[in-house]
Amino acid sequence: MTNNGTGGDLFSKGNSAADTAVRIGMTGDLTKGVSFGVTGYAVSTLGLENNLVSNTWTGAHGATTNNSSGGAQVDDTMWIGEAWMAGTAGKTTAKAGRMELDTPLAYSEKWSIVPNTFEGLVVLNQDIPDTTLVGAWVGKGNGVNTLGNNSRGLGGIDNNTSGVGIDGIMGKGANFNTFANDGAYAAAIINNSLKFLTAQAWYYNVVDVADAYWLQADWDCQLVQGVKVGVQYADMAVKGRVERVSTSIKDSSAYAVKLAYEGIKDLKLSAAYSEADKDGTLKIANVATDNLGIAQSKLYTEAYMNYGYVGAAGAESYMVAAEYNAGFATLGAQYTDVSVGLTNAGNRLVSGYKENVNMTEYTLTATKSFGALDATLAYYNTDATDQNNGKGYDSVLAMLKFNF
Repeated sequence: MTNNGTGGDLFSKGNSAADTAVRIGMTGDLTKGVSFGVTGYAVSTLGLENNLVSNTWTGAHGATTNNSSGGAQVDDTMWIGEAWMAGTAGKTTAKAGRMELDTPLAYSEKWSIVPNTFEGLVVLNQDIPDTTLVGAWVGKGNGVNTLGNNSRGLGGIDNNTSGVGIDGIMGKGANFNTFANDGAYAAAIINNSLKFLTAQAWYYNVVDVADAYWLQADWDCQLVQGVKVGVQYADMAVKGRVERVSTSIKDSSAYAVKLAYEGIKDLKLSAAYSEADKDGTLKIANVATDNLGIAQSKLYTEAYMNYGYVGAAGAESYMVAAEYNAGFATLGAQYTDVSVGLTNAGNRLVSGYKENVNMTEYTLTATKSFGALDATLAYYNTDATDQNNGKGYDSVLAMLKFNF
């Protein structure tokens, strides 16, 4: 990635970041109804940080001071990201160990060079027709943990802080530490009895931190072919140690709506709006990474790269996007506009809180697969009052993924 957010040439060393990762995984069956999976990761800058770039992506890197004129050495890191076993009996499947998760408020973020993962237990049941019941326990994670030990800026010390990377996802060394404060429970029901409607309801008990709810319905409109409508509502009610920090600490909530049209061959259009309650402290965003900072949000309005805005207290957000399969490549365009108004006094206890902040992002993307090689090229313009002294800047992102 390169950007000119710090001034100077767009492709200068000081404005650039780079990283490489290798993922090797294996899955298999141990016996009838019992399977396993193991995934290993290795990340390296290939020494680019002392030559062509001044930063890296994943916080899994550590740094070692040396005598190089280019700066400290960024350390290579290896770890086991997944190591799980799963068993199925009837219509019930249980999966235990180290794994990726994809739930609305706690999930593995996959937009960067490597994803965060979890240690825990997930149980799925489909005895009820057209319905999936989910129960989960998460004990550890290797994401940046800003809710640990009462959370950053709320009177505690983080269990897992980021290394030298810029993405805010992975904790230093990719080490697994206690998730949030004392782990978390989750339960959900997902139903599509009406084939044109998928409805889901999630409940989270983040122990000694918050109770959270996520409601979502996505409707494939039958009245107008190609039209899709979605609605979301989320609430995070603080409790325990976080609630006791101050009477100013308040619950968070947000809602979002989305309208999409896919009635023209190879073309997808969408628009979304969301609004977050101005009284909230925790963000309506991933609690498994930097929730109080730049964690990604599952709200429909989420930006392409500038995370940490749409789920913030007092945020009013708009998003419009288009995607077209042009044959030679899939082309995309997205515009995101976020205005964060005045918030409650409790947010001033949180490091990096946003108030009276505006952010706009324009993005153009092109993606193409060349056999085993997946390539993405993106250009985006950011104009945010809390970045680059309020001056707009440009960024270019190139990602190559080789599947072997």
